[in-house]
Amino acid sequence: MIFAAALVVSIVVRFWLATRQVRHVARHRDAVPARFAERVPLAAHRRAADYTVARVRLGMLETLVGALLLLGFTLFGGLQALLNALAAWLPDHPFVRQMLFVAAVALIGALVDLPIEWYRQFRLEQRFGFNRMTQRLFVADALKGAAIAAALGLPLVAVVLWLMRSSGGLWWLWAWAVWVTFNLIVLVLYPTVIAPMFNRFEPLSDATIRQRVEALLARCGFASKGLFVMDGSRRSAHGNAYFTGLGRSKRIVFFDTLLSRLSADEIEAVLAHELGHFHHRHVLVRIVLMFAASFAGLWLLGWLSRQGWFYQGLGVTPGAGEFEAAALVLFFLALPVFTFLLQPLFSWASRRHEFQADAYAAAHARAQDLASALVKLYEDNASTLTPDPIHSAFYDSHPPASLRIGRLQGA
Repeated sequence: MIFAAALVVSIVVRFWLATRQVRHVARHRDAVPARFAERVPLAAHRRAADYTVARVRLGMLETLVGALLLLGFTLFGGLQALLNALAAWLPDHPFVRQMLFVAAVALIGALVDLPIEWYRQFRLEQRFGFNRMTQRLFVADALKGAAIAAALGLPLVAVVLWLMRSSGGLWWLWAWAVWVTFNLIVLVLYPTVIAPMFNRFEPLSDATIRQRVEALLARCGFASKGLFVMDGSRRSAHGNAYFTGLGRSKRIVFFDTLLSRLSADEIEAVLAHELGHFHHRHVLVRIVLMFAASFAGLWLLGWLSRQGWFYQGLGVTPGAGEFEAAALVLFFLALPVFTFLLQPLFSWASRRHEFQADAYAAAHARAQDLASALVKLYEDNASTLTPDPIHSAFYDSHPPASLRIGRLQGA
């Protein structure tokens, strides 16, 4: 009953916020905010409003489908039926049965999400001119993603299940150590091994931009493994830039769509903003918080896994050799229902980091160049300039455009 009540509350809050966002954006669709009136055409503002509304409505459908799948897995007996089927098929191989159970739940979830992802890419993104992905590339990405998830995830799950069974009451502590090690390895390998499986990365060839970027890096005392351009235009017209990697494997990556749109001054300002995150150790803070949260979560799982009501209250009665996988799956299915209302706290912390990075950029580049770049990015990515304040406070990892640009103009 507690689980069902929490699920209902989370759905009601999500739909209430989504409805507020749709109404607020639609209400301001026909008037560009005064701060942007001279730089953003009305047609672009209306396009951003329509795009935002379409995305929110698709998100509402996604929320409903996810809730139905969660109920089907838990209170309606889907997980129990899957356990029973595997027990009948492999009665003498409990460990293999547990591995297949975890993999089957993940696969079912991915298959349910697939039509929504297809619609998002080839209907919604296509309608607003962002999609550049072919059907063939979509399928190839899905298959590659599944293969990487299996190659990385299945060994991790196997180790955790083995620790749950053989390490006694402190299994969760050993599992946490394995989880931390796994994530650090992935952070190191992602730029050079995983990301190139999906995109082509070439050294930044524009001599003018490279000179500006290298001078900025020298001023800020930042060393990276290289400056790269990613062929983001193969999949989308959206533009972006990001840092990736850990330690000496750090890379700076620009989308080719971003470089084609911004001036050298604006690219330098955007990069200065990203360097601000490293200067203030935001990446390190987030990694430490993630590891702290996983420590608390695994401790909680270690306690819940010994409580019979935890399984039965979520529609599962595990048999011999099934408890570890059942506990793992139930925990990661149910946890987001109870942590959803913490989202505003995470969003607030992220927006605070963005303001700090903006201030750093204003000190090491020109604030007006960053403001100009952000306006172009808002327009090119069809990001609404008039979000609902409560929806934005709850979800948005970046400050609203008007507030962010206002601070930069003040700087």
